[in-house]
Amino acid sequence: MQRRHLLGLTAGLALPALAPRAGLAQGKDWPQAGSIRLIAQFPPGGLVDTIARLIAPSLAQQLGQTVVVENRAGAGGVIGTDFAAKAPPDGYTLLVSHASVHIYSAATLPSLPFDPVTDFTHMGMLVEAPNVLVVKANSPYKTLAEYLDAAKTKPIRYGSSGIGSAPHLLGVMLGAEGKVTNLDHVPYRGSAPAMQDLMAEVIESMIDPVTTNVQLLKDGSLRALAVSSPQRLPQLPNIPTFAELGFGKLTSAQWLGLSGPKNLPPPIVERLTALIPVLLETPTLKLRTEELATVPRKPSPLGPDFVKVIRDELAIWTAIAKQFNIVQS
Repeated sequence: MQRRHLLGLTAGLALPALAPRAGLAQGKDWPQAGSIRLIAQFPPGGLVDTIARLIAPSLAQQLGQTVVVENRAGAGGVIGTDFAAKAPPDGYTLLVSHASVHIYSAATLPSLPFDPVTDFTHMGMLVEAPNVLVVKANSPYKTLAEYLDAAKTKPIRYGSSGIGSAPHLLGVMLGAEGKVTNLDHVPYRGSAPAMQDLMAEVIESMIDPVTTNVQLLKDGSLRALAVSSPQRLPQLPNIPTFAELGFGKLTSAQWLGLSGPKNLPPPIVERLTALIPVLLETPTLKLRTEELATVPRKPSPLGPDFVKVIRDELAIWTAIAKQFNIVQS
Protein backbone atom coordinates (compact mmCIF):
# COMPACT_ATOMS: atom_id res chain seq x y z
CA MET A 1 0.00 0.00 0.00
CA GLN A 2 2.86 2.39 0.86
CA ARG A 3 4.58 1.70 -2.47
CA ARG A 4 1.32 2.30 -4.34
CA HIS A 5 0.87 5.58 -2.43
CA LEU A 6 4.37 6.75 -3.35
CA LEU A 7 3.77 5.83 -6.98
CA GLY A 8 0.59 7.84 -6.89
CA LEU A 9 2.45 10.88 -5.54
CA THR A 10 5.10 10.50 -8.21
CA ALA A 11 2.49 10.29 -10.94
CA GLY A 12 0.84 13.40 -9.56
CA LEU A 13 4.10 15.33 -9.69
CA ALA A 14 4.56 14.31 -13.32
CA LEU A 15 1.23 15.70 -14.48
CA PRO A 16 2.40 19.21 -15.38
CA ALA A 17 4.92 17.78 -17.85
CA LEU A 18 2.10 15.92 -19.56
CA ALA A 19 -0.22 18.90 -19.65
CA PRO A 20 0.63 20.21 -23.18
CA ARG A 21 -0.05 16.84 -24.81
CA ALA A 22 -3.13 16.23 -22.65
CA GLY A 23 -4.44 19.65 -23.56
CA LEU A 24 -4.14 18.88 -27.26
CA ALA A 25 -5.90 15.57 -26.76
CA GLN A 26 -8.98 17.23 -25.26
CA GLY A 27 -10.16 18.77 -28.50
CA LYS A 28 -10.58 18.17 -32.18
CA ASP A 29 -6.91 18.83 -32.95
CA TRP A 30 -5.83 15.30 -31.96
CA PRO A 31 -3.53 13.82 -33.10
CA GLN A 32 -0.71 16.31 -33.60
CA ALA A 33 1.76 15.82 -30.76
CA GLY A 34 3.86 12.89 -31.91
CA SER A 35 3.47 9.23 -32.80
CA ILE A 36 0.76 6.97 -31.39
CA ARG A 37 1.82 3.82 -29.55
CA LEU A 38 -0.26 0.72 -30.22
CA ILE A 39 0.49 -1.73 -27.41
CA ALA A 40 0.65 -5.45 -28.21
CA GLN A 41 0.82 -7.24 -24.86
CA PHE A 42 2.17 -10.50 -26.31
CA PRO A 43 5.47 -11.26 -28.08
CA PRO A 44 6.09 -10.64 -31.80
CA GLY A 45 4.69 -13.24 -34.16
CA GLY A 46 1.51 -14.05 -32.27
CA LEU A 47 -2.05 -13.14 -33.17
CA VAL A 48 -2.14 -9.87 -31.20
CA ASP A 49 1.12 -8.71 -32.76
CA THR A 50 -0.09 -9.75 -36.22
CA ILE A 51 -3.37 -7.85 -35.93
CA ALA A 52 -1.63 -4.80 -34.46
CA ARG A 53 0.80 -4.64 -37.38
CA LEU A 54 -2.01 -5.12 -39.89
CA ILE A 55 -4.13 -2.25 -38.56
CA ALA A 56 -1.29 0.17 -37.72
CA PRO A 57 -0.64 1.38 -41.30
CA SER A 58 -4.33 1.93 -41.99
CA LEU A 59 -4.79 3.67 -38.63
CA ALA A 60 -1.82 5.91 -39.40
CA GLN A 61 -3.21 6.77 -42.82
CA GLN A 62 -6.64 7.62 -41.45
CA LEU A 63 -5.27 9.74 -38.61
CA GLY A 64 -2.42 11.34 -40.51
CA GLN A 65 -0.03 10.37 -37.75
CA THR A 66 2.64 7.72 -37.25
CA VAL A 67 1.44 4.61 -35.40
CA VAL A 68 4.15 2.47 -33.80
CA VAL A 69 3.44 -1.07 -32.57
CA GLU A 70 5.12 -1.62 -29.21
CA ASN A 71 5.36 -5.14 -27.77
CA ARG A 72 5.16 -5.21 -23.97
CA ALA A 73 4.86 -8.90 -23.22
CA GLY A 74 4.86 -10.72 -19.91
CA ALA A 75 2.61 -12.28 -17.27
CA GLY A 76 0.20 -13.62 -19.85
CA GLY A 77 -0.46 -10.19 -21.32
CA VAL A 78 -1.08 -8.48 -17.98
CA ILE A 79 2.06 -6.32 -18.09
CA GLY A 80 1.30 -4.66 -21.42
CA THR A 81 -2.38 -4.31 -20.60
CA ASP A 82 -1.56 -2.65 -17.28
CA PHE A 83 0.86 -0.30 -19.02
CA ALA A 84 -1.90 0.83 -21.38
CA ALA A 85 -4.37 1.20 -18.52
CA LYS A 86 -2.03 3.56 -16.67
CA ALA A 87 -0.96 5.63 -19.67
CA PRO A 88 -2.10 9.27 -19.89
CA PRO A 89 -5.58 9.48 -21.46
CA ASP A 90 -4.38 11.65 -24.33
CA GLY A 91 -4.93 9.32 -27.29
CA TYR A 92 -1.25 8.61 -27.81
CA THR A 93 -1.26 5.16 -26.19
CA LEU A 94 -3.77 2.60 -27.45
CA LEU A 95 -4.09 -1.13 -26.83
CA VAL A 96 -5.04 -4.16 -28.87
CA SER A 97 -7.11 -5.58 -26.02
CA HIS A 98 -7.52 -9.34 -25.77
CA ALA A 99 -10.12 -11.58 -24.13
CA SER A 100 -7.34 -13.74 -22.72
CA VAL A 101 -6.53 -10.89 -20.33
CA HIS A 102 -9.80 -8.97 -19.97
CA ILE A 103 -11.93 -12.10 -19.57
CA TYR A 104 -10.00 -15.26 -18.72
CA SER A 105 -7.19 -13.80 -16.60
CA ALA A 106 -9.69 -11.53 -14.91
CA ALA A 107 -11.86 -14.56 -14.13
CA THR A 108 -9.10 -16.80 -12.80
CA LEU A 109 -6.39 -14.61 -11.27
CA PRO A 110 -6.81 -13.74 -7.58
CA SER A 111 -6.17 -10.09 -8.45
CA LEU A 112 -5.22 -7.82 -11.34
CA PRO A 113 -3.58 -4.39 -11.21
CA PHE A 114 -6.52 -2.98 -13.16
CA ASP A 115 -10.25 -3.41 -13.62
CA PRO A 116 -10.83 -4.98 -17.05
CA VAL A 117 -13.87 -2.78 -17.70
CA THR A 118 -13.70 0.49 -15.78
CA ASP A 119 -9.96 1.17 -16.16
CA PHE A 120 -10.23 1.30 -19.95
CA THR A 121 -12.00 3.09 -22.75
CA HIS A 122 -13.14 0.26 -25.00
CA MET A 123 -13.76 1.45 -28.56
CA GLY A 124 -14.77 -1.80 -30.23
CA MET A 125 -14.06 -5.39 -31.22
CA LEU A 126 -11.71 -6.09 -34.11
CA VAL A 127 -11.69 -9.86 -34.72
CA GLU A 128 -12.30 -13.06 -32.80
CA ALA A 129 -10.68 -16.48 -32.90
CA PRO A 130 -12.58 -19.64 -31.92
CA ASN A 131 -10.84 -22.54 -30.18
CA VAL A 132 -10.51 -26.00 -31.65
CA LEU A 133 -9.99 -29.47 -30.16
CA VAL A 134 -7.30 -31.22 -32.16
CA VAL A 135 -5.58 -34.62 -32.21
CA LYS A 136 -2.80 -35.96 -34.41
CA ALA A 137 -3.85 -37.17 -37.82
CA ASN A 138 -3.02 -40.76 -36.85
CA SER A 139 -5.05 -40.59 -33.63
CA PRO A 140 -7.60 -43.37 -33.13
CA TYR A 141 -10.19 -40.72 -32.26
CA LYS A 142 -11.95 -39.62 -35.42
CA THR A 143 -14.95 -37.96 -33.79
CA LEU A 144 -15.72 -36.10 -30.59
CA ALA A 145 -17.96 -38.97 -29.51
CA GLU A 146 -15.09 -41.48 -29.84
CA TYR A 147 -12.81 -39.13 -27.93
CA LEU A 148 -15.25 -38.73 -25.04
CA ASP A 149 -16.07 -42.44 -24.97
CA ALA A 150 -12.38 -43.20 -24.56
CA ALA A 151 -12.12 -40.65 -21.74
CA LYS A 152 -14.79 -42.59 -19.85
CA THR A 153 -12.52 -45.61 -19.57
CA LYS A 154 -8.97 -44.19 -19.41
CA PRO A 155 -7.15 -40.89 -18.92
CA ILE A 156 -7.04 -38.67 -22.00
CA ARG A 157 -4.75 -35.67 -21.76
CA TYR A 158 -5.37 -32.32 -23.40
CA GLY A 159 -2.80 -29.56 -23.53
CA SER A 160 -3.48 -25.84 -23.30
CA SER A 161 -1.55 -22.59 -23.18
CA GLY A 162 -1.86 -22.49 -19.40
CA ILE A 163 -4.00 -22.68 -16.29
CA GLY A 164 -6.95 -20.33 -16.52
CA SER A 165 -6.68 -19.95 -20.29
CA ALA A 166 -9.75 -20.18 -22.50
CA PRO A 167 -8.70 -23.65 -23.77
CA HIS A 168 -8.31 -24.87 -20.18
CA LEU A 169 -11.78 -23.65 -19.23
CA LEU A 170 -13.31 -25.14 -22.38
CA GLY A 171 -11.72 -28.49 -21.58
CA VAL A 172 -13.12 -28.43 -18.06
CA MET A 173 -16.57 -27.64 -19.42
CA LEU A 174 -16.28 -30.38 -22.05
CA GLY A 175 -15.49 -32.92 -19.37
CA ALA A 176 -18.42 -31.77 -17.26
CA GLU A 177 -20.89 -31.62 -20.14
CA GLY A 178 -19.68 -34.93 -21.56
CA LYS A 179 -19.86 -36.54 -18.11
CA VAL A 180 -16.29 -37.80 -18.23
CA THR A 181 -13.83 -37.66 -15.34
CA ASN A 182 -10.68 -38.81 -17.13
CA LEU A 183 -10.12 -35.70 -19.26
CA ASP A 184 -6.85 -34.48 -17.78
CA HIS A 185 -5.56 -30.97 -18.30
CA VAL A 186 -1.85 -30.46 -19.01
CA PRO A 187 -0.90 -26.77 -18.88
CA TYR A 188 2.00 -25.36 -20.91
CA ARG A 189 3.70 -21.99 -21.18
CA GLY A 190 2.10 -21.21 -24.51
CA SER A 191 0.75 -23.05 -27.52
CA ALA A 192 4.10 -23.94 -29.11
CA PRO A 193 5.39 -26.32 -26.41
CA ALA A 194 1.96 -27.92 -26.14
CA MET A 195 1.94 -28.53 -29.88
CA GLN A 196 5.42 -30.06 -29.70
CA ASP A 197 4.24 -32.56 -27.11
CA LEU A 198 1.10 -33.33 -29.10
CA MET A 199 3.14 -34.11 -32.21
CA ALA A 200 5.53 -36.20 -30.08
CA GLU A 201 2.49 -38.06 -28.65
CA VAL A 202 3.28 -37.04 -25.09
CA ILE A 203 -0.34 -35.86 -24.89
CA GLU A 204 -3.31 -37.13 -26.87
CA SER A 205 -5.02 -33.84 -27.69
CA MET A 206 -4.92 -30.10 -27.44
CA ILE A 207 -7.40 -27.21 -27.26
CA ASP A 208 -6.04 -24.08 -28.88
CA PRO A 209 -7.11 -21.05 -30.94
CA VAL A 210 -7.75 -22.16 -34.48
CA THR A 211 -5.41 -19.46 -35.82
CA THR A 212 -2.28 -21.30 -34.72
CA ASN A 213 -3.48 -24.58 -36.23
CA VAL A 214 -4.91 -23.63 -39.61
CA GLN A 215 -1.93 -24.76 -41.67
CA LEU A 216 -1.48 -28.02 -39.76
CA LEU A 217 -5.17 -28.77 -40.26
CA LYS A 218 -5.02 -28.00 -43.96
CA ASP A 219 -1.89 -30.07 -44.60
CA GLY A 220 -3.29 -33.07 -42.72
CA SER A 221 -0.90 -33.09 -39.76
CA LEU A 222 -3.79 -32.58 -37.34
CA ARG A 223 -7.39 -33.71 -37.14
CA ALA A 224 -9.94 -31.36 -35.58
CA LEU A 225 -12.78 -32.92 -33.62
CA ALA A 226 -14.78 -29.75 -32.93
CA VAL A 227 -14.54 -25.96 -33.06
CA SER A 228 -16.08 -23.47 -30.63
CA SER A 229 -17.46 -21.07 -33.25
CA PRO A 230 -21.26 -20.61 -33.52
CA GLN A 231 -21.20 -21.92 -37.10
CA ARG A 232 -18.72 -23.94 -39.11
CA LEU A 233 -15.78 -21.94 -40.37
CA PRO A 234 -15.79 -21.29 -44.14
CA GLN A 235 -12.03 -21.87 -44.19
CA LEU A 236 -12.41 -25.29 -42.50
CA PRO A 237 -15.92 -26.42 -43.42
CA ASN A 238 -15.43 -30.07 -42.46
CA ILE A 239 -14.91 -29.32 -38.76
CA PRO A 240 -18.17 -29.63 -36.79
CA THR A 241 -18.97 -27.14 -34.07
CA PHE A 242 -19.33 -28.18 -30.44
CA ALA A 243 -22.86 -26.78 -30.60
CA GLU A 244 -23.99 -29.04 -33.44
CA LEU A 245 -22.55 -32.00 -31.53
CA GLY A 246 -24.70 -31.20 -28.52
CA PHE A 247 -22.37 -28.95 -26.53
CA GLY A 248 -23.93 -25.55 -26.94
CA LYS A 249 -22.24 -24.11 -23.85
CA LEU A 250 -18.89 -24.51 -25.58
CA THR A 251 -19.59 -21.72 -28.06
CA SER A 252 -17.03 -19.00 -27.54
CA ALA A 253 -14.15 -17.17 -29.15
CA GLN A 254 -11.20 -15.10 -28.03
CA TRP A 255 -11.74 -11.58 -29.31
CA LEU A 256 -9.29 -8.78 -29.96
CA GLY A 257 -10.38 -5.17 -29.64
CA LEU A 258 -9.20 -1.58 -29.71
CA SER A 259 -9.02 0.06 -26.28
CA GLY A 260 -7.27 2.85 -24.44
CA PRO A 261 -6.92 4.20 -20.91
CA LYS A 262 -10.06 5.31 -19.11
CA ASN A 263 -11.20 8.90 -19.51
CA LEU A 264 -10.16 9.28 -23.14
CA PRO A 265 -11.73 12.54 -24.35
CA PRO A 266 -15.01 12.03 -26.25
CA PRO A 267 -13.71 13.49 -29.56
CA ILE A 268 -10.90 10.92 -29.60
CA VAL A 269 -13.22 8.07 -28.64
CA GLU A 270 -15.72 9.01 -31.32
CA ARG A 271 -13.08 9.23 -34.01
CA LEU A 272 -11.41 5.93 -33.13
CA THR A 273 -14.71 4.10 -32.79
CA ALA A 274 -15.82 5.33 -36.20
CA LEU A 275 -12.54 4.10 -37.68
CA ILE A 276 -12.93 0.48 -36.59
CA PRO A 277 -15.25 -0.53 -39.48
CA VAL A 278 -12.80 1.18 -41.84
CA LEU A 279 -9.87 -0.75 -40.40
CA LEU A 280 -11.74 -4.03 -40.74
CA GLU A 281 -12.19 -3.39 -44.46
CA THR A 282 -8.47 -3.00 -45.05
CA PRO A 283 -7.65 -5.50 -47.85
CA THR A 284 -4.49 -6.83 -46.20
CA LEU A 285 -6.30 -7.31 -42.89
CA LYS A 286 -9.26 -9.05 -44.52
CA LEU A 287 -7.03 -11.41 -46.48
CA ARG A 288 -4.81 -12.33 -43.55
CA THR A 289 -7.60 -12.81 -41.03
CA GLU A 290 -9.49 -15.01 -43.46
CA GLU A 291 -6.35 -17.12 -43.90
CA LEU A 292 -6.12 -17.46 -40.12
CA ALA A 293 -9.85 -18.20 -39.68
CA THR A 294 -9.96 -15.14 -37.42
CA VAL A 295 -12.65 -12.81 -38.64
CA PRO A 296 -14.72 -9.87 -37.38
CA ARG A 297 -18.05 -10.49 -35.72
CA LYS A 298 -20.90 -9.15 -37.84
CA PRO A 299 -21.76 -6.55 -36.87
CA SER A 300 -18.67 -5.80 -34.83
CA PRO A 301 -19.66 -4.55 -31.34
CA LEU A 302 -18.66 -0.90 -30.87
CA GLY A 303 -18.62 1.40 -27.87
CA PRO A 304 -21.26 0.45 -25.29
CA ASP A 305 -22.05 -2.77 -27.17
CA PHE A 306 -18.43 -3.85 -26.86
CA VAL A 307 -18.39 -2.97 -23.16
CA LYS A 308 -21.52 -5.09 -22.72
CA VAL A 309 -19.78 -8.05 -24.40
CA ILE A 310 -16.88 -7.71 -21.97
CA ARG A 311 -19.13 -7.43 -18.91
CA ASP A 312 -21.33 -10.35 -19.98
CA GLU A 313 -18.44 -12.68 -20.86
CA LEU A 314 -16.57 -11.77 -17.71
CA ALA A 315 -19.60 -12.67 -15.59
CA ILE A 316 -20.05 -16.00 -17.39
CA TRP A 317 -16.43 -17.12 -17.17
CA THR A 318 -15.96 -15.88 -13.62
CA ALA A 319 -18.89 -18.07 -12.59
CA ILE A 320 -17.42 -21.04 -14.45
CA ALA A 321 -14.00 -20.51 -12.86
CA LYS A 322 -15.59 -20.43 -9.42
CA GLN A 323 -17.75 -23.48 -10.16
CA PHE A 324 -14.71 -25.56 -11.07
CA ASN A 325 -12.32 -23.85 -8.65
CA ILE A 326 -9.90 -22.72 -11.35
CA VAL A 327 -7.41 -20.21 -9.98
CA GLN A 328 -4.12 -19.13 -11.51
CA SER A 329 -1.24 -19.10 -9.06
